[in-house]
Amino acid sequence: MAAIIPMRIDLATTTPESPLHGDVAIIGSGAAGQAIARRLIEQGKSVILIESGGIDHEKSVADMNAGESVGEKYYPLDHARLRFFGGTTAIWGGRCARLDPVDYRSRDHVPHSGWPIDEHMLEPYLAQAERQLGIAVPPGKRPPPDRLLVALSDHGVDPLWWRFDGRFDRFGHEAALDLFDHPACTILLHATVREIRLSADAARVEALEVVSQGGANVAIHATHYVLAAGGIENPRLLLASNSVASAGIGNGHDLVGRFFMEHPHGRGGRITGNKAWAWLTAFSKRLQDGLLWAPALRLSEEQQRRRGILNSALTIAARRPKGATLPVAKRLYLKTKHNTAPTKFGRTLWQATKRSVRTYTRMTGPLHPYLQHRLGQLDISLILRAEQSPNPDSRITLTGDRDAAGVPRVRLDWRLNRLDIESAKGLVAGLGEAVAAIGHGAVEATPWLAGEDWEFDDLVSAHPIGGFHHMGTTRMADSPSQGVTDGWGRVHGLPNLYIAGSSLFPTGGWANPTLTIIALALRTADRIADEL
Repeated sequence: MAAIIPMRIDLATTTPESPLHGDVAIIGSGAAGQAIARRLIEQGKSVILIESGGIDHEKSVADMNAGESVGEKYYPLDHARLRFFGGTTAIWGGRCARLDPVDYRSRDHVPHSGWPIDEHMLEPYLAQAERQLGIAVPPGKRPPPDRLLVALSDHGVDPLWWRFDGRFDRFGHEAALDLFDHPACTILLHATVREIRLSADAARVEALEVVSQGGANVAIHATHYVLAAGGIENPRLLLASNSVASAGIGNGHDLVGRFFMEHPHGRGGRITGNKAWAWLTAFSKRLQDGLLWAPALRLSEEQQRRRGILNSALTIAARRPKGATLPVAKRLYLKTKHNTAPTKFGRTLWQATKRSVRTYTRMTGPLHPYLQHRLGQLDISLILRAEQSPNPDSRITLTGDRDAAGVPRVRLDWRLNRLDIESAKGLVAGLGEAVAAIGHGAVEATPWLAGEDWEFDDLVSAHPIGGFHHMGTTRMADSPSQGVTDGWGRVHGLPNLYIAGSSLFPTGGWANPTLTIIALALRTADRIADEL
């Protein structure tokens, strides 16, 4: 085992006199990076955990996330992810759900689908991740679905459940003192990896070139390296590391950065009729044994196959009709949120607001939105949380501009295609048939589902475009001609470079990715420990 170097180094103020050495160097301190670091330390390995930012948000550091967006409308790239210890999980809402078994399979009607692992291989790690997040429940302890949702399930519409991790800032500095204090963990702050350096024969990684905005630099040497910087930064760094591999590391088949996926949001339509109370009651969040749950709907696997559609989901909630304006209170909240920097204070303020809203919602139940619906102010809306099909033309590339650390900035070309829209259309149609069959109103599909373009709607969510879920850009596959890594997350052709995070996902399903990210990270950490 390499020598243990217990230290915390802030490159903004300190430059080490010599290269740093450890068993494993991890790039990125978010959910994946921390999960791997903890697992390796538990198994007696020394870890160097590298974070490009500091302990909290800094504007100059956040600017390193800026880039171009040339495809579908998307959030500004410097707002779409956070660069400080804990990463974008600092604004994570805590939604957790497992992928469905169908998500791992190759589907004839979904080009480029299929994972090199299945749900059984990941099951023990998912269970461990659930325990770590405080959302583990014994079998049979899920809340019973509302009778209305049970009735839908008899007609090919499956009820789903999110669970919510209730801990604020779970991956922030204060929650990670075990890592900062552990003698086997060296933490670097304000330390940006400018290049992953390959050996001259491109057979393995030999070092990381790490710099600060102020010009300090240090080389890091390890036996194994893990890239866990997110679905945009992972391909960015692989493509920028081109001094030996001219096309970028792992990019022999031009796959790095391709297959960028999100979970597109949108308004699928509305439910008409006089059953609003039943729908609002069925979709109310609920507490059981101290755990918060929220329902959603998808079509059954048989329905998906028959219609040739993706595994998308939707929720039903009261929303202002399309073309209306947000209420004053909601406008003020969103303005405050988007104009407040994501510092610890700002994040605490957002969390306090969310808790207040949740408390009010639980106290009033569906009464308030129901009364507004009766007054004609709100629709019973279908809110899409869709799976996006893996599309090689939806991709991350580099620009000629560079950030303060000298790393080329990114260009996002996010593309949705006809299958994405047809899948949303099929989901709404399937729900409409089920709603008609149980006699609880009628589904009125939104007009854009008959067109060629996805339509985003600011009225359906505080995140109207997508979930800030950046997936697919370094996808897993058994063959290097089909993916950047193998089923363990190891870059094809490089025995000592692994990738962690949702950039590994070949498909995204409907579920939020954080739970799966942690499970995959734990599995990869065990593999690395075995090799060491």
